Order: sequence, then C-alpha cells, then structure tokens
Amino acid sequence: MFRKSSLRFRSSLGFLSLSLLAALAGCNSSSPLGGLTQSEPAAQPVAPVVQAFCPPVVLRDDTAIRSAYAGNAKDDPDKLIYRASLAEATRACTANDTTLTINVMAQGRLVLGPAGKAGAVNLPVVVEVLDGDKVIYSKSVSYPVTVPPEGSTQFLFNKPDVAIPNTVGGASRFTRVRLGFEEVAVGKSARRKG
Repeated sequence: MFRKSSLRFRSSLGFLSLSLLAALAGCNSSSPLGGLTQSEPAAQPVAPVVQAFCPPVVLRDDTAIRSAYAGNAKDDPDKLIYRASLAEATRACTANDTTLTINVMAQGRLVLGPAGKAGAVNLPVVVEVLDGDKVIYSKSVSYPVTVPPEGSTQFLFNKPDVAIPNTVGGASRFTRVRLGFEEVAVGKSARRKG
C-alpha cells in the first residue's frame, strides 16, 4: 500500500517538474505561447510615419484691418459700415507622402460704424502660402459673420483645407502662411471682388 502511494507521488512530482520546466522555458521566450511552438508568427507590416514641417501663420500688417465705407467714401467716419480686424492666428497640419494640409485659424473682431446695421456681413479674407517670396497657394474666402444688434462681435476664421505639396523632408523652413483681408480698391472705376 505504501509502495503504490509512493509511485503515485513520484509520478505526480515528475509531471509537476515537467510542467514547471515548460513554464520556465516560456518565461525566456518572446512567443505568446510560451516557447511551445516550432516557428514565430510573421511580423505585421508597419505603416511609415510621415513627418512634415507645419508652416507658421503670419498676419499681413497692411491688410489685417479692413474698413468698409458706404458709397465711394473713404476715411469718412460718418459713412463707415464696419471695421474688422484679425488678431491671434494659429494652424494645425496633417500630411501624407504628397500633400501637406494646413488648417488655418484666426481670431477676429467686427465693429459696426454709423452706416452699418446688424445682420450678415461677408468678410473677404485672403489666405496665401509663401515659400520664401514665391506664392505657392492663394485663395480669397468670403467668410460670413453675423453681427448682433449690439453692433460688435468676435469671430473665429477657419479654413481647414489649405493644401500644398509635401516634398521629401517636408515643406521648406522658409514656408509660411500669410493671412489678411482683401485689399480695398480705390477709385470710382474699382470694383469689389466677389
């Protein structure tokens, strides 16, 4: 009787020893199956990381403020419809192998003058991307702003789809986004762009 239980104990001890050795072998393996497989699984392809320089946004000093007058008046305070200004600007960029897309944002303010009235105003904002002195992107946007009866409002200009080529190594460090209002034409024959 003692002999049978001794054999059972030894075979249980042998099984535990083998199990412990297999578990310890798995601790030194990089396989999730504990080193019990014959071959490692194939590595999954890794998507390449596209890095790019995100150009800064600068405001044009000469066109960051726009004053609109009734009729052909210029600098007549009684004929001022509104005065709009752009202030703080920022951007966010996304890129793939061929295109850098810039989301341009700027804070603005609009104040009505004596000839202005509450309601919808379309502000002609020009977004340009320059590489050095060369313009590589230019777009005029008619940006809607609603002016409340109080006569002034703040707004957030946003153009999320400014797309330029993304070359090897990203955009040049001389690339920048320039933002301002469309210049006001002077003279009777001048026409506003739509």
